[in-house]
Amino acid sequence: MRQTFAHPLALLALATVTACASDYRPALDASVAAPTRTAANVARDPYRHPAETLAFFGVKPGDTVVEIWPGGGWYTEILAPYTAKKGKYYAAAPWPDGLKAVQALQAGDHATYGHIQVAAFPAAQGQPRVPDGSADVVLTFRNVHNWRMGYQRQGADYSMEAFAQMFAMLKKGGILGIEDHRLPESAASEREKTSGYLKVSTVRLLAEAAGFRFVGASEINANPRDTADWPNGVWTLPPSYRLKDVDRARYTAIGESDRMTLKFVKP
Repeated sequence: MRQTFAHPLALLALATVTACASDYRPALDASVAAPTRTAANVARDPYRHPAETLAFFGVKPGDTVVEIWPGGGWYTEILAPYTAKKGKYYAAAPWPDGLKAVQALQAGDHATYGHIQVAAFPAAQGQPRVPDGSADVVLTFRNVHNWRMGYQRQGADYSMEAFAQMFAMLKKGGILGIEDHRLPESAASEREKTSGYLKVSTVRLLAEAAGFRFVGASEINANPRDTADWPNGVWTLPPSYRLKDVDRARYTAIGESDRMTLKFVKP
């Protein structure tokens, strides 16, 4: 795994994180191996590298963790058992329909998922929200492109609002972990509006404008076979296969998208 860092103190920070990781990695590996995970989700581990990704972000079992837009609950199946004994886990999504999958998990297995707290994101006035200054870690997987494209907002970009709310919910020194589909820096920026891919520079600009400091990047979720120029954007590739059976074998061989994995801190 290749990691790159942008701050003079990053190597010291990496040494500290690595030392701590030896303490919590067994618990993280156990959560990835949890028997409560669904087989379809486990099958995607080779593309998503959950243990390595969460270790890079430095997520500890006792942390207050917020997952933004958990979708169908892929990471929920890992983070819920991981935080169950001494941590806290918020699932935050468009209120209330964006939380249906998480609530279904809770209804089906209260012992594993009953401790999950739900909140709106982005939270409008009067909606339940993650308390300001309460989170140790905020995570979002493949969602920043949705905010840039205006998903659920009639095409209006609300990514700046989203980053401001994530900044507010974190404690000082708290970590923001982002994974998203990566657009080459040389590509036309207009493609960010329709393809599902984003430039790393765009995500950094949004995070730093909200007050975050960039800590580093990992290549654990990189896929050099993905050229990010598909006819139906990132959804051409698995698992979406938007073209259905057209060239399906080709896209299966490419695999899931090339992804940035970025770590930020709230100063």
